[in-house]
Amino acid sequence: MIRRVTLTARRVLLGLVAALIAVAPASAADLPRVVSMNLCTDQMVLLLADPDQITSLSRLARDPRSSSLAQEASGHPQNAGGAEEIYLSAPDLVLAGQYSDKATLAMLRHLGLRVEQMPITKALDDIPAQIRWMGDLLQQPARAEAMARDVEQTLAAQPALAPDAPVAAFYYPNGYSLGVDTLGHDIVTTGGLRNLSQKLGRRTSGRLALEDLVMNAPDVLVTTTPYPGGSRSEEIMLHPALAQYAKTGRMVYSSPDWVCGTPLALRAVQDVRRAGNQIRHEER
Repeated sequence: MIRRVTLTARRVLLGLVAALIAVAPASAADLPRVVSMNLCTDQMVLLLADPDQITSLSRLARDPRSSSLAQEASGHPQNAGGAEEIYLSAPDLVLAGQYSDKATLAMLRHLGLRVEQMPITKALDDIPAQIRWMGDLLQQPARAEAMARDVEQTLAAQPALAPDAPVAAFYYPNGYSLGVDTLGHDIVTTGGLRNLSQKLGRRTSGRLALEDLVMNAPDVLVTTTPYPGGSRSEEIMLHPALAQYAKTGRMVYSSPDWVCGTPLALRAVQDVRRAGNQIRHEER
């Protein structure tokens, strides 16, 4: 009888141990080690992964002109995006962008590495799903879920775009302007401004003639901070017809927060909203 009870207790104990193992969070050693070779996956990894998971990030990760998390990336190794160096670092997971070099990705897959590509984000509403996707890849679902819900709640709280809202125009070096099917468009409209490209029926991005810009007289210009030195592509930004925007503070400079579909894009939304509020205040 004693032996039978002991055996039963042992089975119960083993069952409890097995159950605890099943629900216990993965240890650091169990989490996948990741290499990121794309600016946007760099930032997702920095937001969601444990530091010990990060094998290396792309070279853009530390560039403050490109990355919103340049300081956070400074403590991690970099990679140049080459198949050989990535393979030799023996990651469990390689993260790339939609347009990362096809030959490199094909070689890494041929060598047996798991490669996942993050799609281009065209709308703020896409961000929560991409956070959850990345959380699953990094085995950080709880962290990702909390972050995704925060983005969803923030977006749900944004007021609707008014039909008479001020108009913003994207105008970058060489007269490049963003169309409707872009993350930049969604940032501007969620922030309370209308996009001139929508008025002009421009769904895709491309060059906007200076004459079209001047004739439509947008309230705000969304542009980029010039790089040091001279550039012929940036000369158009110095045209006298655009000087009034700089003088009156009606320029919004698109920071790295505008580039990737991460929660940091919500900071860009707030930059746009502040610009719109300033215009409304001046008009009163």
